[in-house]
Amino acid sequence: MNTRTKQKEASCHSAGSEIIEGSQRVILVGNPNVGKSVVFGNLTGNYVTVSNYPGTTVEVTRGNGRIDNKDVGIIDTPGMYSLLPITEEERVARAILLNENSDIVVHVADAKSLERTLHLTLQLIETGLPLILDLNLMDEADRLGIKIDLDRFQSELGIPVVATIATENKGMNNLRQAIVDIPKKSGKVFRYDATIESAIAEITELIGGNYRISKRSLALLLLQDDSEINDLLAKEENKAAIDGIVEKTKKEYSEPLNYLITIQRQQIINEIVQKSTIAVKPGRIGLRERLSRLMMSPVTGLPFLLLVLYALYEFVGVFGAQVAVDFLEKTIFGNYINPYVTRIVTMIIPWKILQDLFVNDYGIITLGIRYAIAIIMPIVATFFIAFSIIEDTGYLPRLAMLIDRVFKKIGLNGRAVIPVVLGFGCDTMATMVTRTLETRKEKIISTLLLALAIPCSAQLGVILVLLSGNVEMLWIFAGVMALVFMLVGYLAAKIIPGESPLFYMEVPPLRWPKLSNVFTKTYTRVEWYFKEVLPLFILASVFIWIGKITKLFDLIVNLLSYPTSWIGLPKEAATAFLFGFFRRDFGAAGLYDLKTAGLLTGVPLLVSIVTIALFMPCIAQFSITIKERGWKMALGMAAFIFPFAFFVGFLVNLILTTLGVTL
Repeated sequence: MNTRTKQKEASCHSAGSEIIEGSQRVILVGNPNVGKSVVFGNLTGNYVTVSNYPGTTVEVTRGNGRIDNKDVGIIDTPGMYSLLPITEEERVARAILLNENSDIVVHVADAKSLERTLHLTLQLIETGLPLILDLNLMDEADRLGIKIDLDRFQSELGIPVVATIATENKGMNNLRQAIVDIPKKSGKVFRYDATIESAIAEITELIGGNYRISKRSLALLLLQDDSEINDLLAKEENKAAIDGIVEKTKKEYSEPLNYLITIQRQQIINEIVQKSTIAVKPGRIGLRERLSRLMMSPVTGLPFLLLVLYALYEFVGVFGAQVAVDFLEKTIFGNYINPYVTRIVTMIIPWKILQDLFVNDYGIITLGIRYAIAIIMPIVATFFIAFSIIEDTGYLPRLAMLIDRVFKKIGLNGRAVIPVVLGFGCDTMATMVTRTLETRKEKIISTLLLALAIPCSAQLGVILVLLSGNVEMLWIFAGVMALVFMLVGYLAAKIIPGESPLFYMEVPPLRWPKLSNVFTKTYTRVEWYFKEVLPLFILASVFIWIGKITKLFDLIVNLLSYPTSWIGLPKEAATAFLFGFFRRDFGAAGLYDLKTAGLLTGVPLLVSIVTIALFMPCIAQFSITIKERGWKMALGMAAFIFPFAFFVGFLVNLILTTLGVTL
């Protein structure tokens, strides 16, 4: 490797929320699942989610790197298909192009899907922004026999074009070199029919203000009825005349202008691809493609899903929830940390009431931190490892395709599989991930279902221990939870107003997971866990301490004993339900103690498990729900979930006892 090549490689800065002042800014754009985040990681050495874009719940990633001994700020935008936005993610990505000071735009594109991906390329060229086209996933294109003449491609588009395999860091030095050498102005002007071109020319003459994108691009977006661009130009002196040109042009055609412009753009793209593609060898369908199709088929996809769930249970439920938890809780905390801390605190603080705040049964250290680190963290960490592997293989989009038809019945689309699957790891994080869904209706329904019918891995681990050895009870529990999930989702979809969800998702190629990707994604999510959730465990310990010394908990337990007895449970189970609000698994652990004491067996045990699984979300999830959906929505969900959980428990108890079922 020569000296100049070494200089081209990005050395890492710590990626913070602020890009280094005065640095060159590079904005990464492109369709979802084309490798933007991997390109971002290669350029910065970091994979971090920094903050929400102002006024939205859509996250934007920022980082810093060095290219050719110069500071470079990198912005990784949400996935977008077009400059004419449909989803919130596309609106945010375009807002960054319109509002951020950008020196270079890098369009990360799927090399094997040129006919589709070049629509965005042509629109970006029309903006007049300095643009580089990065044809990523070249290994997939080669596997399909697609050969691209990069020089001809670059000549046809009039912009720098590079080829990369970002997951293997191949071609990244060429991308860095293109960033250094990019001309200030590039890109050809692609012409539409005479009527549209005439309208574009007239509109550009009338636009007087200064904007970050070209007047030609603004004119095209106005002709396509872009409401946001229309608002952006609202103060233009000649706005009325511009509107008149748009209306006049619309009347010249029987089809919408957006459709006509898209069709004409596709003709341009077809010509470019035909000239720039050397050969396309059809060949045989490879093993990965066959496996991909099997995963998405309704007949064969279900066995794949069951296999994944079984592997998930063995790794998270057995290794994480049992082996790792036992070691950390019983050996590390039980034998060393808790006894040592208790001795120190009792030596320093002579008052028992203050000692209880930090140690003993419900102390911040002996309960809050112990639960966060010794019990929940191993389960969450193993789940995040498994989830990162599943994510990196490309299985999640295929699962989304598989269940989209079912999810449509409950007001969601296939994309909702991501927060739902995440919910089995940590409902708190999954609630945050609902922000990636398109409509407000979907976000509300998914948040409600996560709070009600998706037990987190910590709680599920305890529940599976309670159900171990009784297959019949396990199947009834799973059936009740699935029925509640579908029924509540179906009714919510009918009651909650809003648009029906649309489904579109790029299906990336199946890959072997890359260890570095799995590590960085897991590290980022565990770091989030400590920053966001650990303080809530400490807060829960403080609440428990206050509840104990004020006798408030005794009052609440007494009140909870009434609905508890109505569903056929001993009054002692009320304590488990109360502490289940602070930690879902802590409530399930309370049921385990009752089972061990012989107070819960058979039908009452199953009823208690069903009820506590449906019971109120934990305080951490409730806090995030307030943050994401607002106080009113969070309280409304809680007001529904609390009585509904006991109602379902009552029905299960009534049906099983009436049928004379013994478990």
